[in-house]
Amino acid sequence: MRNVFLGLCLGAGMLLAGTGAWGNEEGTLGRIGPDVETRTLSYSVDGETHSGYLARDTRMEGERPLVLIVHEWWGLTDYIRQRTEQLAALGYVALAVDMYGGGRTATHPDDAGSFSREVMSDWPAAQRNLETAIAEASRVQGVDADRVAIIGYCFGGAVALNAALAGMPLDAVVSFHGSPSQVVDAPQHFDGRVIIQNGLADPLVEQSALQSLADTFESVDTDVTVVQYPNAMHAFTNPYADAKAREFDLPLAYSPAADAASWQVMLNVFNRAFSTGAEQSGSRQ
Repeated sequence: MRNVFLGLCLGAGMLLAGTGAWGNEEGTLGRIGPDVETRTLSYSVDGETHSGYLARDTRMEGERPLVLIVHEWWGLTDYIRQRTEQLAALGYVALAVDMYGGGRTATHPDDAGSFSREVMSDWPAAQRNLETAIAEASRVQGVDADRVAIIGYCFGGAVALNAALAGMPLDAVVSFHGSPSQVVDAPQHFDGRVIIQNGLADPLVEQSALQSLADTFESVDTDVTVVQYPNAMHAFTNPYADAKAREFDLPLAYSPAADAASWQVMLNVFNRAFSTGAEQSGSRQ
């Protein structure tokens, strides 16, 4: 397992695309920067309607990569919508996938656990959901369907990592504090880059399970890197995690430094994967 330990010396806050007010000439006001448009993108999988959340910058011209975001076990919440809008502001077309169907979200851990187990117990159906979401998003103006990545948080990290194990035709997979659960029966080689980002103080992720998952990727000759953040706990990217921890006595905690560092790692991976992915797109099936 290629294991990277990052010291948390970055300042608090996430790397965001900025906007500014400028005029056509000095003394007048105008606007520059991204103009993020959002909407619901509905699609049907096995007869059930799924309601994704699409965001893109309408000021950008030309085709750009597509990034799918897979939500935490709470469902497609405002937090995931915010992440989707951040990616759109950075120049990607971003789609938060509705893994539960019908836009369902959970307000209690029992429901969240039930919803997530239902998805992970039927991987073929989960993969059809991802494939359908990609197909629908690929029809959106400005999407380069030959450059696609998936990121996921917690439960969504497990979904993203299993998409790589299934050999889906993606350029990159990035997991944030994701479960190392393997539900793909016959792992396949994955052509893209796999990044697993984990908190070393996370009691919900066993290091042995993480090692086993990395070994599985390496056994099918897949490029995998595990990045571990000292003192970071589960849900370290989510500013709302501390409130959930207090309400339900869960081992969750937000870490601004790990959040910022892991976001930058993702952006670095995208820069590399999408630049090479454009050159290799002709060979993808």
